[in-house]
Amino acid sequence: MATRPSARWRARVESEATELAAGTRAPSDAFLSDLFPESLLAATDGALQAFESEVDPLRNQDDEQVFEVIKRVVLALNEINEDHDGAGFETEEREELCLYIDQVLTGHGIDVPALAARRGISRTEITDDWRDW
Repeated sequence: MATRPSARWRARVESEATELAAGTRAPSDAFLSDLFPESLLAATDGALQAFESEVDPLRNQDDEQVFEVIKRVVLALNEINEDHDGAGFETEEREELCLYIDQVLTGHGIDVPALAARRGISRTEITDDWRDW
């Protein structure tokens, strides 16, 4: 199973906090708790967990049902990003989220390149119709 990006972000925040507490990182070099506030981490984690649950029964479903699940997670992530003043997901986070969506689908037996090809797009474009972040 793919690791949720929000879990990696949380680990980075915790590592930075440990370094601050130990005095091995200067406060002026600490920014991760601002970049990844708990509200962003918790909301993103919840959206991705819901996505995982919805993907599980999709193995033998038609493309439209798969794209509906993709659409729901992307719209949820759009809302989370908006709730964080449009700055919740920077370029690196966007790429991680898209890769995660692809990996979860693939891990549940969905042939993402074929799914995308049937829609006339590349696998990297499966979120583009709805993605604002």
